[in-house]
Amino acid sequence: MHFKSLSDVYRCNDYPEPENPLLALFSCNPLRSVVSYEVTTDFFVIALKKFKSGEIRYGKTHFDHESGSMYFLKPHQTIQMKDVALDGEGFEIWFHEDYLSGHPLHSDIKKYAYFNYELNEALHVSAKEQQIIWELYEKIAHEYNNNQDEFTRDIILNHIESILKYSLRFYKRQFLNRFIHSGTTVTRFNKALNTYFEKGMLQEKGLPTVAMFAAELNLSPRYLSDLLKQETGKTAMDLIQLFLISEAKNLLNEGELTVNETAYLLGFENPPYFSRLFKKETGVSPNQFRKQYSN
Repeated sequence: MHFKSLSDVYRCNDYPEPENPLLALFSCNPLRSVVSYEVTTDFFVIALKKFKSGEIRYGKTHFDHESGSMYFLKPHQTIQMKDVALDGEGFEIWFHEDYLSGHPLHSDIKKYAYFNYELNEALHVSAKEQQIIWELYEKIAHEYNNNQDEFTRDIILNHIESILKYSLRFYKRQFLNRFIHSGTTVTRFNKALNTYFEKGMLQEKGLPTVAMFAAELNLSPRYLSDLLKQETGKTAMDLIQLFLISEAKNLLNEGELTVNETAYLLGFENPPYFSRLFKKETGVSPNQFRKQYSN
């Protein structure tokens, strides 16, 4: 199913027509919580739910069941649910991009990277964090259900933005907890990167990508980059490039290969691109670096 409008959603659930075609609030009743569906929408979705059982898939990944989970969907993302049962109350906020028009959130929503996380990287909120989110949701519901006027939309969007900001803060906490309980992500990432190089995968598959290592570490690419940024100050792509430049320095220092041969050996199909990247990271060209070393 693909829901292009809220009317489609309401008709599918046998609800009366929505009062606002661009914004909807749904309360999740655990007494009616056994559901199965696969759906995409034209809407942003913010949800807070406690899952008791069932299978949830987002793309090719399974949802990590934990109490008090939040997830964030952007338009055209697919979510599959099979025999899902909830444990306690929850909510969903659906809003169309057009609802943001003229408000700073229209552009600012792009900075909330967790809309690009897979569902197995959902936000697991504590009891205190849930209370904060619920209070904001209730303020939105109060505005939504009362007589709406020229102030209503801005007030609702400001509360939605507060949910997004608090969620960003809570994700930072989750990153730190993951660091404490699972060890450093950068250690696992560097190990995977070294293995890729040592097994000759550069020559076989070309330059490594963030998606390759994210899949190996069972993370979404964006979540992996944010974890690494939290630990090292650098993104996954930054670390890949630094690794390649480090290997390039070793090869150039040995003096047996030309710059072009070094580039090809490291998986670069375009030697000029390799030279530009090398100079960007080191401040000198590969040939200049080699001359400095020989001197």
